[in-house]
Amino acid sequence: MADATRLTRAGDLLAATAAIQAALRGTPASPEDDNVIEVAAREIDIDRDVDANIGASVPPPAPRAEERASRFITGSFAHAAGTRDYKLYVPPAYQGQALPMVVMLHGCTQDPDDFAAGTRMNEAGRGGDFFVLYPAQAHSANPSRCWNWFKHNHQRRGRGEPALLAELTREVMKRYGIDPRRVYVAGLSAGGAMAAILGETYPDLYAAIGVHSGLPVGSASNAHMAFEAMKHGPARPAATAATRPMIVFHGDRDTTVHPVNGEHLMAGCASTAEPELQRMRSENGREFTRQIYRDVGGRVLAEHWVVHGAGHAWSGGSPLGSYTDAKGPDATKEMVRFFFQNVMPVGG
Repeated sequence: MADATRLTRAGDLLAATAAIQAALRGTPASPEDDNVIEVAAREIDIDRDVDANIGASVPPPAPRAEERASRFITGSFAHAAGTRDYKLYVPPAYQGQALPMVVMLHGCTQDPDDFAAGTRMNEAGRGGDFFVLYPAQAHSANPSRCWNWFKHNHQRRGRGEPALLAELTREVMKRYGIDPRRVYVAGLSAGGAMAAILGETYPDLYAAIGVHSGLPVGSASNAHMAFEAMKHGPARPAATAATRPMIVFHGDRDTTVHPVNGEHLMAGCASTAEPELQRMRSENGREFTRQIYRDVGGRVLAEHWVVHGAGHAWSGGSPLGSYTDAKGPDATKEMVRFFFQNVMPVGG
C-alpha cells in the first residue's frame, strides 16, 4: 500500500472512532454502516496450536521446527463478573519451568487472533521464552468488544472487568507455574485504557504496564466523559502517582484517542527530573520522540514514545492484523525490552 499506515482497509481510522462511539452508546455496530469495521473471522498461520486436530477439511501445513513445541491454546474462564474466552501462547522453551507472561488486551472490534497477528507478540514470545495471554472481550459485555474502561464499576480493584482479568491472570499463572515477579500487561486503545487500570488497581500482580493509544485511569466514569476524554483528553490531570513502571506509545495524528492522553499518562512521573528527550527515526522511516523518566537514583520509571505522523494504530505492527502502522518503531519489541528490565520487587 502507498499509505504508510497499514490498516485492514481504507477508512479504518474513522471506523475505529465509529465502533468505539457505538460501544459507548451501548449500541451494536450496524453492518450497513460503511464506517464500521468488520473484523473477518480467519485462521492466522503464525503460532498455531499444532497439537490439536481442529477438523479442517484441508490439513494445516507442516509447522517449522521452531514452532513444533509451541501452542496457541483456546480456553474459557468463568468469574463472578462474567465468563470470557481467551487464547494463550505457550512458547517452545516451556518444560515446566517458571517463565514470564505478557497479558495483551485487544482494542475495540478486535479479537485475540487479530491482535496476536497485528502485534506479532507470539513471535516475540517464541524468541524471548515467555507466555502471552489474550483475554477476549465478550460481545454480550460490549457490542463492539471494547473493554469497559469508561464505566465506574470497571475501574476498581475487586470489581468488574479488572477483577475478572486479574483472576484470569492468576489462574493461568497457577496452571503453568508462571514466574510471579515477571508478569506484565499491555493493550491498545480501550485495551490500553484497561491495562492502565490494571496497573493501578493490581500493582501487586503486574510488574510493568504498556499502554498504546490509550487513556489514563480516571479519564471517564460515563459515556459523555469518555467522548470528551477521547476527543480532548481528560478533564483533569491524573490525581495519583504511577504505581508501576509504564511504557506508552501514541501517534500524534491519532484522531480516535487524542494524543494528549499519552501526556496525561505520564503525569504520575511529573515529580521526577525533566525527562530525557531523544528524537529518532525508525528503520522504515517514521520519526518519533522518546521521553525517558527516571527516579532520583537513575532507574527508568517510564517511557513515552510519540510516533510522528501515525494514527490510531499499533506502531511497527503487521498488516495481517487490524490497526497497525508498519512504518513506526516496533512497539512490541520495545515493550518487551522495557518489561524485562522491570521485575516485581520482593513482597510486591
